[in-house]
Amino acid sequence: MSRIDPTFQVCAIFGHPVGHSLSPAIHNAAFEALNLPFVYVAHDIEPGHVPEAMAAIRALGYRGLSVTIPHKIAALSCVDEVDATARAIGCINTVVNEKGRLFGYNSDGRGAVDALRRAGADPAGRRVVVLGTGGAARAISMTLAFEAKPAELLLLGVVPEELAQLTRDIKDRTGAPVEGRALDEKTLAGVLASADLLLQCTPIGQHPKEDQTLVPARLLRPELTVFDVVYNPRRTKLLREAAEAGCRVVEGKEMFLGQALVQFELWTGQKPPAEIMRRVIEERL
Repeated sequence: MSRIDPTFQVCAIFGHPVGHSLSPAIHNAAFEALNLPFVYVAHDIEPGHVPEAMAAIRALGYRGLSVTIPHKIAALSCVDEVDATARAIGCINTVVNEKGRLFGYNSDGRGAVDALRRAGADPAGRRVVVLGTGGAARAISMTLAFEAKPAELLLLGVVPEELAQLTRDIKDRTGAPVEGRALDEKTLAGVLASADLLLQCTPIGQHPKEDQTLVPARLLRPELTVFDVVYNPRRTKLLREAAEAGCRVVEGKEMFLGQALVQFELWTGQKPPAEIMRRVIEERL
């Protein structure tokens, strides 16, 4: 990287903790590859201090932010305008500073949708099954409903209240054809027989519980595309068994890459160097 001087624009990540984040390495490599006068830093912000931290962003003239756990909801009320999809999701993970006016976005769901499209599995007009009702499931399913327009969107969850709330929110805010059902093996067998895409949006299969999966291997069909939000390990048990069954598989790292690509373009207005950013992720995973 060339020597940083006062002309550089600063982007940052807000979270707690942030020491493990790959974002500084990913974005700085991308800035350097395109010779852009940007630098990306990490700030560990204690819970309860997000409003002051966001005010500092205005005062210091930072260009943009990544917002991660546990601040995605708190940051929403600290920006001036919120993208419609992010407002429907109920949290933001990206901020763009336009001359002191802060704009909030959520690139998580868009990152997943873009990852599917890059893999040749555009969800538009398809039958999509989403496992889970937590934060990742909410971001992805709401973005699908707003921006990808699947023919059918079926949510499967184990927390009845969350399932009912997410289903209702999607119906009320997007008008998309969505249905919520309890997640069990019988329901899975019925819906996966005709589904086009299966999106696994729970922590199941994540290190150190790599031997777990919600989907029995016998239910996987070659016509099915299987995506898993988990990226550690890169190939979860679900994805390994899906590949063995002849399914197209999309790894969680592709969503992580996808959300970073969206952020980079929002901050710089430039097409991101995707392969360089992917290589950084793969090296560090």
